[in-house]
Parts: sequence; structure tokens; C-alpha cells
Amino acid sequence: MSDDTLSAAALRALQLMDLTSLNDSDTDEVITALAASAKTPVGSPAALCVYPMFIRAAKQGLAAVGLSLPVATVTNFPGGDALPELAAAETAAAMTLGADEVDVVFPYRALMSGDENVGRLLVQKCRAAVGDKVLKVIIESGELKSPALIKRASEIAIEAGAHFIKTSTGKVPVNATLEAAEIMLQVIHDAGKPVGFKAAGGVRTAADAAAYLALADRIMGPGWASPATFRFGASGLLNALLETLGHGENRKPSGGY
Repeated sequence: MSDDTLSAAALRALQLMDLTSLNDSDTDEVITALAASAKTPVGSPAALCVYPMFIRAAKQGLAAVGLSLPVATVTNFPGGDALPELAAAETAAAMTLGADEVDVVFPYRALMSGDENVGRLLVQKCRAAVGDKVLKVIIESGELKSPALIKRASEIAIEAGAHFIKTSTGKVPVNATLEAAEIMLQVIHDAGKPVGFKAAGGVRTAADAAAYLALADRIMGPGWASPATFRFGASGLLNALLETLGHGENRKPSGGY
């Protein structure tokens, strides 16, 4: 890949990032610094993603640097429990806290044991809870493992109303992979619905990001990937992208997935 091609991919990827910190060690100060890092010399990411208790700090941090980006949070996270009412209540609470987007974990273990209904119900209830905001459904592809289960989880999530399907929590041994991404993007293509895709966990370099973008371009068409349809869930990736674009000295890694 030429330097120009890699730089173009890096710039695309930066604008598609959910800049993320989901660490047990997070504090208001960490999230304020994360928000400040979203203002770069070459543009801003698509959103910030933080735990619910840090939504306010994220919004205040963004405002302090003159940015107005969506703030995403997580629910039913990371366990993916088969408890639709609880997941919906957590999602509704996130709305009250000011979340613009919610990434909810699909009950993937229930699907692995043969129960499709609880996942469908959970997504339906969480979709209702977000109202006019964005719901991303994390299918945990690295735990589902089999292409058939990854495909089925993606189909159920889309049928139940997901705005995005997302690979991973970033909290398991295997997170985003190109193989899972291809299955998920093909499900989106075949569904014919305006559903987005998010690769999360393990996307660390500009070359990694370029590979996912090339895959999306091939399956969905070169004009498809935008902040409304494609995201990277990452933290350290921002620094790698800035280095590729000649601004690596401006940012410090912030942790995250």
C-alpha cells in the first residue's frame, strides 16, 4: 500500500472512530483528557464512548474544547446477560444521563445454547428505550466463533431493530476480525436495511483500519462507509492514525478497549 493510500485511509478512519475508554481505572479526569484528544489537527472522530457514569464528563470535556460530538455508552456490558428487562432499564437510564448512542451486548451465550428469542426481545426492548437515538448491538463475534452463529446473531439484531451491529466488547480474547466483519457486512448487505457496522477491539494501526475499510468498500460499495454507517471502536488507534498523518507528537495514548 502506498503512503498516499495509507494516509487517505487513516484520515477516513479517524473520522469514523468511536474514541473509547472503557477501563476500570477511568475517572472524570481521564475522560476529560479523552475528550480533549478528540480535537486533532486533521479533524475529529465520530463519537466518544464511555461508561454511563462518565457521560456528563465526556460532554463537558468536549464542550471545553469546542466540540459537539455524540457521546455513546454501554449497557448489558460486558457480560451480555439474557435479561431483556434489565438491559432495557440500563439503556433507558443511559438516555436519562444524556447518551446519544448506546452499545448493548447481545445475549450471545443464550444464542449459543439455542435460544434466539431472548436476544430478539432484548434488542427490541433496548431499541424502544433509545427512542430517536442510536442503538448498536454487540454480538461478541469472537465468543460466538462459528460463522453460522455470527450470521444468525447479526440477522436477529437487525430484525429486532439495531441501528448498528458491532463485533465485540473488547473484553474477550478474540475481538474484531476481518473474517467476522465480512460475515456481518454481508448480512447487512443482504438485509437491505440502513444498518451500520462497527469493528471494536484489536484495530490498532492505520493498516488495520484500511483493511476494514477496503472490506466495507468491496461489500457495500465505495460510498457507503460514513459515520452514519461505519465505526471503529478504539482508543490507541487515534495515535496510530495521527502518526500516519504526520501528527503523532500531538497525542498520548488514552487506553480503552
